[in-house]
Amino acid sequence: MTVDPEAKKENEPEKGKRKKSSGKGGLRESLFLLVCGVVVALLLQAFVFQSFWIPSESMENTLVEHDRVIVNKLHGASERGDIVVFKGWGNEDTIKRVIAIGGDTVKCCDAQKRITVNGVPIDEGDYLYSMDFPSGDPFEKVVPQGRLWVMGDHRSASADSRDHEVHEGDGTISEDDVVGRAFAIYWPFSRATILSTPETFTKSFTKVR
Repeated sequence: MTVDPEAKKENEPEKGKRKKSSGKGGLRESLFLLVCGVVVALLLQAFVFQSFWIPSESMENTLVEHDRVIVNKLHGASERGDIVVFKGWGNEDTIKRVIAIGGDTVKCCDAQKRITVNGVPIDEGDYLYSMDFPSGDPFEKVVPQGRLWVMGDHRSASADSRDHEVHEGDGTISEDDVVGRAFAIYWPFSRATILSTPETFTKSFTKVR
């Protein structure tokens, strides 16, 4: 069987076209996947997760200055012990720990210098800054429904509900101002960890009526 040389030449350009077409298709597919990845990342940041940078020492030693944390925006209602990011008193992103929720009576301090919630003392040894006090000044507050009493873990370096209670008349924050719950440190990598709820907040704080 003989092969027509002219017919062979005619087929060669077709092979080249197919190769070029295949290359363009692969590029389009890669660009499509890249765009999809960017869109998904933006949606996750807008509605589910967000990164926040720690600007001060008010949450030491749990969080130190320049740490970066991931915040879950779909965490649901804030609970005692949560570390939350919220729109602060100056409308700036602020991070503190929830100590009491709506309906609670939070007080400092009992005979052992502990903060109490509904008369139940909380053991803050797991997160309170070493050599710091639960509070330098006494206070007592019935937290209104829909609001939260928040404090920094480094109490002597934190402008929190206590300070704003004195200067503005209501140191609590609205639950609606909470952006989300911080659940992990991701940078620096040497400090990467999950932020869990301290055991002391797993006890019952039901108010006795």
